Amino acid sequence: MSDNAGSNAVVSARGLVRYYEQGRVHAIDDLDFEIATGEFIAIRGPSGCGKTTLLNLLAAIDRPDRGTLNVAGYSLIDMSGAEINEFRRTVVGLVFQLHNLLPDLTALENVQVPMLGTNRSPRQRHRRARELLDRIGLTQRAHALPTVLSGGERQRVAIARALANEPRVLLADEPTGALDSKTGERLLDLLDELQRDAKTTLIVVTHDPHIAQRAGRVIHMLDGRFVFESDAADDLRM
Repeated sequence: MSDNAGSNAVVSARGLVRYYEQGRVHAIDDLDFEIATGEFIAIRGPSGCGKTTLLNLLAAIDRPDRGTLNVAGYSLIDMSGAEINEFRRTVVGLVFQLHNLLPDLTALENVQVPMLGTNRSPRQRHRRARELLDRIGLTQRAHALPTVLSGGERQRVAIARALANEPRVLLADEPTGALDSKTGERLLDLLDELQRDAKTTLIVVTHDPHIAQRAGRVIHMLDGRFVFESDAADDLRM
C-alpha cells in the first residue's frame, strides 16, 4: 500500500500479522501501512477478509502475533494492562454496529461511562456529556434509556460516547449496518462533520458504498492483505 502519511502518521504498521488456529489461518497477513492525522479511511472487503480483526488490533482489543503497530505514539505490541487502559481512555474511540449501550443507563449516563477513569469531576463529566448530546441533536433524549431510543438515536449516542474523551482516532465497525438508508445517511453526515471539525482520524470498516464515497482513501482487503487502494471517486466506478 502506498505511503500517504509520512511523518504525519498517527497509525503505522510494519509486517503486521495476526493468526488463529495455531498459525493455520492468517487473519492479518504481513501488512505495512500508515495513516495520517485527520484522514478518513474506509476499509472494505468481503466477510472474513480481516477487516474487523484489524480494527480490534488498532483498538488494542486484540494483539498482533508479529510485526509492529504504533498508534499515536503507543506501541501496541508490548503494552502493559495499565497502558492499554490508558490508551483506550485517551487515544481511541470505538463505535460498534450494534451500539453496545448499557441498557440500564440513560443516554446521558452512557456518554459519561468512558470518562469515569479520567480526572474529570462528576460535574465536568456531566457537562461534557451534555455538550456532546447537544452536538448530535439529542438534548431532549438525555434521560431516555436505550430501549426507548430509535436505532439511529442509539447509534448517535454511541458516537457521542466514543468522542467523550476527545480521541485522536475514531474506529467504527459497520456503523450504518443496522440502520435504514435515510438514518444511515444522517449518521454519516454527523461523522463527516465531527471528523472535520475535530481533525480526528476516522477509520471505518464497512460494506456500505455510501461510506466509501465520503472517505479520503478506500482500502480493499482480501485474505488478510491490502489488495489495492482507491480514492472515493475511483471506488464509485467499481
